[in-house]
Amino acid sequence: MAKAQKNYVCSKCAAVTTKWSGRCDECGEWNTIAEEKPLSTSGPTKKSLGGMRGKPVPLSDLSTKDAPPPRTSSGIAELDRVLGGGLVPASAILVGGDPGIGKSTLLLQAAAQFALEGLKVIYVSGEESAAQVRMRAQRLGLGGAPVKLAAETNLRDILTTMEAEEPDLVIIDSIQTMWADNVESAPGSVSQVRAAAHELTTFAKTRGVSVVLVGHVTKDGQLAGPRVVEHMVDTVLYFEGERGHHFRLLRAVKNRFGPSNEIGVFEMTGDGLREVKNPSALFLSERDEPAPGSVVFAGIEGTRPVLVEFQALVAPSPHAQARRTVVGWDGGRLAMILAVLESRCSIPFAGLDVYLNVAGGMKVSEPAADLAVATALLSAREDVAVPKDCVVFGELSLSGSLRPVNQTENRLKEAKKLGFSSAILPARSKAAEKSGMSLRQMTDLVNFVGEVFGAG
Repeated sequence: MAKAQKNYVCSKCAAVTTKWSGRCDECGEWNTIAEEKPLSTSGPTKKSLGGMRGKPVPLSDLSTKDAPPPRTSSGIAELDRVLGGGLVPASAILVGGDPGIGKSTLLLQAAAQFALEGLKVIYVSGEESAAQVRMRAQRLGLGGAPVKLAAETNLRDILTTMEAEEPDLVIIDSIQTMWADNVESAPGSVSQVRAAAHELTTFAKTRGVSVVLVGHVTKDGQLAGPRVVEHMVDTVLYFEGERGHHFRLLRAVKNRFGPSNEIGVFEMTGDGLREVKNPSALFLSERDEPAPGSVVFAGIEGTRPVLVEFQALVAPSPHAQARRTVVGWDGGRLAMILAVLESRCSIPFAGLDVYLNVAGGMKVSEPAADLAVATALLSAREDVAVPKDCVVFGELSLSGSLRPVNQTENRLKEAKKLGFSSAILPARSKAAEKSGMSLRQMTDLVNFVGEVFGAG
């Protein structure tokens, strides 16, 4: 019989190796590698399970109809939108974001609203004292909210308190500060974060308690700690925004109870976070008169149409290597569009510095912004302004053809609601004729450049 292979895991970076060593080859830490013992080394036989037999698991078919989970509204429409309609009982939610972006402020406001809705809420802070949390609550005007507060990092004591109090919602701020006394590593390590997240999510599922975990992020914008935590929880939310701007985005990247990639928009004020019911108007509120390089893109974030402004600047480069600087969009996709413009339309950008920015600090990822970016680049290069009442969207292929995108009708409807009267979009876009707007439908990039900018 073959001998079972042993695995060793680093408690810092979770790297797996087949042999023990004093120093981890991945992260360089010393004395962090320990053997990870499997539950069993063979199949589910009597011998491998200690002579004990389990009970049969009840099975059902796919046609079984279950009632949708009940939801509790937070009283904050943007938060309910991201959660899929409200808070689901026994759900585990992970919220990540940069330091100082407003995660604690948002969750304290949400805790107060849920408490006012009749839920029993406990807020556990592992980073601040109870007095600091009370000061923030007073500043936000939430001093009278019926929220129970604790400042503790010992996981065993927190679970005991949750068992005794029987709350409906528990907020843990943050998961990196929790310490499980049965794990031999420092708080914030991979082993500690994994153990704490497992215990809290298990408690949520078995006791019917909703748990919100606050997570730190790395310099790359990813949640710190093992990725298995994101698989444990039901919902993963990112709180995004630039400190130089007053708005914040709450984005769902995973949601078992609603659509993913949904966003909620908030404005940071002196009295806390205030929800924004019309994000497009906010992102375009500081837009000036038409200028070369400025183009409005009609995008879709989750289920919501959002209009944002792309800004481009093209200038002669004083360096041998021209610069390509992008803020709020994918730099690799910018390089692709520049290559298509040069190869298919014979419009060179060699020797020119190219700067691209999404106004307001918004981050755009959908390919439908290709045509808007190409328009902004050509507008800046040719020094020709795009009309102020025009929106642009469409996907660009490597052959130079323009491809229709989804939800054309919703994009145009949002643009018309904000006062835009014309649009540039790919040909054969569905439901575009019903918009009541003046449309310029393009088949390929060569046709677009010749008709809009008089070149080709």
